[in-house]
Order: sequence, then structure tokens, then C-alpha cells
Amino acid sequence: MLSDAELDRYARQIILPAFGGAGQARLKAAHVAIIGAGGIGCPAITYLAAAGVGRLTIIDHDHIELSNLQRQPLFTDGDIDMPKAEIAAEAGRRINPHVDFVAQVVRLTDGNAATLLADASLILDGCDNFDTRLAVNRAAVALNIPLLSAAIGAFEGQVALYEGWRADGPCYACLVGSDPDREGINCAETGVMGALAGMIGTMAALEAVRALTGLGSPLTGRLAIIDMLDRRWREVGVAKDPECPVCRG
Repeated sequence: MLSDAELDRYARQIILPAFGGAGQARLKAAHVAIIGAGGIGCPAITYLAAAGVGRLTIIDHDHIELSNLQRQPLFTDGDIDMPKAEIAAEAGRRINPHVDFVAQVVRLTDGNAATLLADASLILDGCDNFDTRLAVNRAAVALNIPLLSAAIGAFEGQVALYEGWRADGPCYACLVGSDPDREGINCAETGVMGALAGMIGTMAALEAVRALTGLGSPLTGRLAIIDMLDRRWREVGVAKDPECPVCRG
């Protein structure tokens, strides 16, 4: 049930014909696990909290550095050296007191993933290394939890939704392979535009709302690629790899 305060808070969403009270109720009942409270995680946390997702678990072992502040606006100079997950959870509670926040200051691994992700309705992965992303993907497939994967680098961002446990559904490893040492984008070396992080994190939040409520057409099995240097946007299908060691069954 939504309280009178919640009905007022979410009124502009609830009046949307494609969303309505049923959509808001689904959000309140949902639990999203967010991997990484960085450039993607900060805007995603902001808008998922504001939208009224019932529970947000924030998983990040890292601490805030000065160089983070250009693209992680939940943090300030006074937060430097503090755990990202805890400070992001505190900021989220200020945004919406009706949301339950859980901060996990730990790196997700194969050993703890099942415990950290237990009962999540959806996983939103915005972390910055393949080793963790592949562990998240393995857990998502094993636990039958939709995985919304988002990444950024320089002026380009990517968002996709994977349901790899389904017979016709690809997983993240179908796209990138299963090598944890695969060379990835290092923002410290290549740079990243701060506003792009905000755009992709916000897009990930919207896609999470879509997946949780049935709003419109989800990105399941599709990869959205956004190049904001030249304002180009495209979507490509991701095929299930019949030899994928994670989801081939």
C-alpha cells in the first residue's frame, strides 16, 4: 500500500497512463542491487530512489577520491576517503526516506555473490572491471535475476539487459567472453566526460524501472550504444552463444 505522502511524492509518475498506481506498487515491492557507486551508480541511485524502488542494496568496496567528484555528484569534498557505498546510501536516504537502503562495503566475488544478491528483483551493474562484471553475470544467471549492465568510457556509453538463464536469452559473457583479464576501458587512462556518466546512469535507472514494471519495451538481449561526441545512438542485438560456459545450460 502507498501512503498519502507517497501518493503525493510519486503523483507525476502515477498519472502516466502506461505506468499508473500498479507500476508504482511494483516499484515499491522491488529490490534492486547496484554494483558500484561510481559514475554510473550515483545517478542510478539518485533516480531509482526518487522513483520509489522499495529497496536498494549498494555494493562497492571502494573509497571516495577527489578525482571521483567530477562524475559522482552524490559525494562532496568532505566525503573523501569515506566508503562509497555508505555515503551513497546516506545520500539516497535524504532523497527519499520511503526507500530502504543497504550499504555493503565489500567487493562482490563468486564466493559472496549469492548472499549479497539474495532476493534482488534486478541487478544493475555499473562497476569498472571485468573480473567483477563476470562474477556478477555468473551469479545473475545462477539466481535467475535480470542483469542490467551499463558501462562508460571517454564519450561512449553502453546499456543492455541480460536474462541468460532463459533458453533464448544471452548473458553478458555471450557479448564479451569469459576472460577476467580482458583489456577494458580504464577511465584513469582514457578519460570520461562527467555528463556522459550522468546520462548513462540515468538511462540505466529508466531501463530498470521499465524492466521492473513492464513499461514499454525492455532492452532484453539488446545493446544500446551511445556516442555523445557526435550524438550517435544505435541498438544491436546480442545473440546467445551456444558455447558460452556460463549460460549454455
